Amino acid sequence: MIEKFLNYLKYERNRSVHTVEGYSRDLRAFETYFKHLDSQLSWESIDSDVIRDWMESMMDKGNTATSVNRRLSSVRSLYRFALSRKLVETDPSHGIAGPKRKKLLPQYLRESEVDRLLDDVLQEESFEVARARTIINIFYTTGIRLSELTGLDDASVDFANRQIKVHGKRNKERIVPFGSELCAELQNYVEQRDQEVTREDNAFLVTNKGIRMTPQQVRNEVRRQLTKVTSLKKRSPHVLRHTFATAMLNHSAGIENVKKLLGHESIATTEIYTHTTFEQLKNAYAKAHPRK
Repeated sequence: MIEKFLNYLKYERNRSVHTVEGYSRDLRAFETYFKHLDSQLSWESIDSDVIRDWMESMMDKGNTATSVNRRLSSVRSLYRFALSRKLVETDPSHGIAGPKRKKLLPQYLRESEVDRLLDDVLQEESFEVARARTIINIFYTTGIRLSELTGLDDASVDFANRQIKVHGKRNKERIVPFGSELCAELQNYVEQRDQEVTREDNAFLVTNKGIRMTPQQVRNEVRRQLTKVTSLKKRSPHVLRHTFATAMLNHSAGIENVKKLLGHESIATTEIYTHTTFEQLKNAYAKAHPRK
């Protein structure tokens, strides 16, 4: 049955050699498993319990949920094919739920790391350093997205009211406030920019040639600066967005307020940061309580 299915993928569905080999590995691994249980078992005779036991054995061996779900998907595909060709009468994989993928908590910088970067590292008086400070500070102070940052024009920044107008996902507009420290930072950047660069348009963040910075250029700048203060594997603008949200919740900002500032549509998206702060709480408890 496996060969018939693989030929179907290869010749009727025109799947790549790599894809067909992947299905073959998954299916033969399962066949080896159930034949080891009972040499009389076949694809036509196994039941859902055999599949569940196989999944459990894979998890016990340390396979990830993603890997187990992929192999389960291969088995499901085989049975769909077999049913359509009347090679089997029932599909034992039907209704079996795969293991849930473990949600990874967002990575973020410690407040001391951000302070060191802004207060100690980025102190040279130059347009490039002022721009780097501005990029880091905007992400950390407002939590806006990379696309929102690179899309800013001069008109987007309201110094008088200390707020930024951003266009988020699906071009939804929102207003994000900022404080006096960032206000001074932005004004210093604009002053140096206008003295040293001739801009091609009204872009707020520009290269030395006056062209709007691209998302990749901002990513590179953020990575270069974060490398100076953190050992995190991820050193992206999104890490600074995570850092903003975590800092806000750690300093008693309500989750509804953080949701609005981040531009999330659902509170469920924002709640991942409460898990992060709870992990901090558990770590503090484990270190401090005498009867832990």
